[in-house]
Amino acid sequence: MSTHTQILYQIIFSTWKRQNTLDKSNRKELYKYINGILNNKKCHLYRIGGISDHIHLITHIHPTITLASLVKDIELASTENIKSNNLFSNFSGWQSGYGAFTYSFKEKDTLIEYVKNQEAHHEIKTFKEELIDLLIEHGVKYEEKFLL
Repeated sequence: MSTHTQILYQIIFSTWKRQNTLDKSNRKELYKYINGILNNKKCHLYRIGGISDHIHLITHIHPTITLASLVKDIELASTENIKSNNLFSNFSGWQSGYGAFTYSFKEKDTLIEYVKNQEAHHEIKTFKEELIDLLIEHGVKYEEKFLL
């Protein structure tokens, strides 16, 4: 029997110290680059989006890829791409750590809409509030001091 998986992930990571460095003008270029990384690793990106201090990925991860190595590869490669192409002049890198949550495939369309509407969503709620809500929703214990 061959391997079959359908694990839908929402992966979230933020800029270093949550600095507002991901200017809207070049985000699409960054998103295209990250999509290329995912394609090269045989992962399927359903949606990518975010605001100036963080991004969300809705993706399926190929069974041969570990979550930690995928995030590490995305962060390292995208940092290099950002710096070599001067996409975001004040970008200092990505924060260590990330959030990753799994969902039923039935929730895919809702997740896509959620990520698509990040700008409007963050007019109401900060990234920290959003992250705390996700941690609580998924039963993840956390310490406030690590949510800088």
